[in-house]
Amino acid sequence: MHVEPSTLDAAVAKHAFTGVITIDIAGERVLERTEGFLHRPLRVPMRVDARIGIASGSKAFTALATMRLVEDGVLRLEQRARDLLGDDLPLIDDAVTIEHLLGHTSGIGDYLDEEAGWEVDDFVLGRPVHELTTAEAFVPVLDGFPQRATPGEGFVYCNGDYAVLAVLLERATGETYRGLVQRLVLDPAGLAATGFPPLNALPADAAVGYVHDEGDLTNTLHLPVLGTGDGGAFTTASDLHRFWIALLDGRIVTPETLALMMAPRYDWPDEGMRVGLGLFLNATAPALIVEGYDAGVSFRSTHIPASQTTVSVLGNSSEGAWPVIAVLAEAIDAELA
Repeated sequence: MHVEPSTLDAAVAKHAFTGVITIDIAGERVLERTEGFLHRPLRVPMRVDARIGIASGSKAFTALATMRLVEDGVLRLEQRARDLLGDDLPLIDDAVTIEHLLGHTSGIGDYLDEEAGWEVDDFVLGRPVHELTTAEAFVPVLDGFPQRATPGEGFVYCNGDYAVLAVLLERATGETYRGLVQRLVLDPAGLAATGFPPLNALPADAAVGYVHDEGDLTNTLHLPVLGTGDGGAFTTASDLHRFWIALLDGRIVTPETLALMMAPRYDWPDEGMRVGLGLFLNATAPALIVEGYDAGVSFRSTHIPASQTTVSVLGNSSEGAWPVIAVLAEAIDAELA
């Protein structure tokens, strides 16, 4: 895979990218670059092993934990969310199933509708962020949003789908969402540097998320203090490559389950992707994508199974990574052509 250095330099400069860029092919790292700061006020340089937030990239972990519980017979894809919600979230249609939530086809109202004029420096949660420490604590945040479409009618990306899934996982098992992800996904894949650290007490090797390209405004008051089903995980570039290899090796879910998740169901032309069941794919070729965007986060990791190539961009600002991601996406498309 060829990436012109001057083109990458220009992309880095466009929004003052801060974060980590890597390309791994099988067991070899062929590109590695760090930019900016782990901590701006203290001028702590970015490091290649930094733990960086991935926002909605976390949804892949939620999807895989859900499918592991389906494999174990704890949940069923056709099971209605209402079975576990009871009287909570009454505006969610009784016909919504776990499969609908996984595939963004539930039609439920979204507490964070990214198409409705949302800005990264908005305060959108409606509750004190320090209270949001479990999936269950998120239930009041999810309440009050009318159903937007008939369940199963079509694909509409929905953060709320995955926040609801986390509630269902906790109720079905009696475990915490984060404990389930650790047991069912992170541990089997050997992702020792991946997890859900509290935003108000990040470890020394974690990058602080900055809302804007410049300045010291952090994302601490814009996001839940602890991540849940639709976002909040931190990971490293190396762990992302390990994740993809473990997923394709059958260490998280069975090959049959993975094939179901990777089967394209919808096109998502606005994002240049196709939609599987909890996973996203390149628009035209067999490559897997996880992506995240939030206050203080801009992220994408793409994996090409045929060559065991992982291309990851982890940014700790809201906009910085997108020009870099666009340049690398062109290189990926050229590689796959």
